[in-house]
Amino acid sequence: MRFEDIPTPSYVIDEKKLKENLEILKEVREKSGAKILLAQKAYSAYQTYPLIAEYLDGTTASGIYEARLAHEEFKVSTKARLVQDEIKKTLDDKQTKPENHVFEPAFKDDEIKEVCNICDHIVFNSLSQLEHHRSVWEKKVSEGTLSVGLRINPEISTEDSHEIYDPCAPGSRLGIRNEDMPDVLPDGVEGLHVHNLCEQGFEPLEDTFLKVEREFARFFPSPLIPDDYDTYIFKEFERNLRVSDKEDYNVEYGESETAQTQPEATPETSGRKIKWLNLGGGHHITRDDYDVDALIGLVSYIRDKYGIDVYLEPGEAIALDAGYLVTTVLDVVETDRMPVLILDTSAACHMPDVLEMPYRPPLRDSEQPGEMNYTYRLSSRTCLAGDIIGDYSFNDEKKPGDRLVFEDMAIYSFVKNNTFNGMALPSISLLHEDGEAEILRTFNYYDFKTRL
Repeated sequence: MRFEDIPTPSYVIDEKKLKENLEILKEVREKSGAKILLAQKAYSAYQTYPLIAEYLDGTTASGIYEARLAHEEFKVSTKARLVQDEIKKTLDDKQTKPENHVFEPAFKDDEIKEVCNICDHIVFNSLSQLEHHRSVWEKKVSEGTLSVGLRINPEISTEDSHEIYDPCAPGSRLGIRNEDMPDVLPDGVEGLHVHNLCEQGFEPLEDTFLKVEREFARFFPSPLIPDDYDTYIFKEFERNLRVSDKEDYNVEYGESETAQTQPEATPETSGRKIKWLNLGGGHHITRDDYDVDALIGLVSYIRDKYGIDVYLEPGEAIALDAGYLVTTVLDVVETDRMPVLILDTSAACHMPDVLEMPYRPPLRDSEQPGEMNYTYRLSSRTCLAGDIIGDYSFNDEKKPGDRLVFEDMAIYSFVKNNTFNGMALPSISLLHEDGEAEILRTFNYYDFKTRL
């Protein structure tokens, strides 16, 4: 089936673009030593997991269902694994098994046991949750099958335009503030997790880490090298600093105060330092203007200075610009303002972020209103008056039967859609590199009925 023959509405995953994104992430892994995880909350088309598993270290989940999905589906295909085996000459299952991480603001008592059984890393949002579930996770830690971390709140907001996505906003429930953390890591805790970015470049990540390094220094291992971050970057990469405006986030730069801020070690606490640091998601690593070299430098600095593993959890970056939502014009309604195209898709049902953020999704072969010959408002066939996608202009007049293609629709789309008004869910298709399209999943009335 060719792209133009795909029944609408349909999400279409672009295999070629997906691979291009994965190649960039692979480069970051290989040059920095970072461990990169797929954040399933943004993209969970598990039919493509075998491909993604060839490039990444594993996945991260936001709850038991995503954790189960990764446990069942995130595996390198047999064919790809045989190729890897031939290259390596020997296959070490422990080294090739994908990692399965999970974080949730609170874990339910009747789910925590299974979560600890299928995941190898679990991050708790509070000290009370850590202790509440200790009897379950501690057993797995003692068996060597689970590593436990705490999510911290660095109290540095980098998201100005969408407070709904700012986990460091005042009153946030996400993560433990520095003033609420103990002097030493609780027994059994091996890592820290921080997440405060959303669709951002490198500089906010850099600023966040430097603040974490300074304020949470007591949890880091003793430095293996004397250099602070700026000195390391200058010496190791022989280039100018990548920060263009250091005042943007009010972060101090200069010599690390790690030695001054760490409490005096005792036999009981000296071993309780982090073994890994998870820098969360929100990194638009595969965007054209992202400073990949600077990211490689930062991760290399953390690993070289502290000898710990560094995790990144991109979601959008993995499938950025790697998907479409194909729709058909059903009717053209004349109004007192502009003609409205009624589509067989919906913002409320099929791309809810359009209304939630809100934002205007990119549409192929279109421009802003008034810039081309014909301007239309795009809407849906639901009864919701505000189910409006946006205003666009086109060179050609639109009529029923015409097809439109929304772009960048692989992320936060089918993971968030719904059947409000009894709207059918779009099918999910995969556009292969040879131009052939494969329908991965279709939905019908029973998918609607069984959700009720």
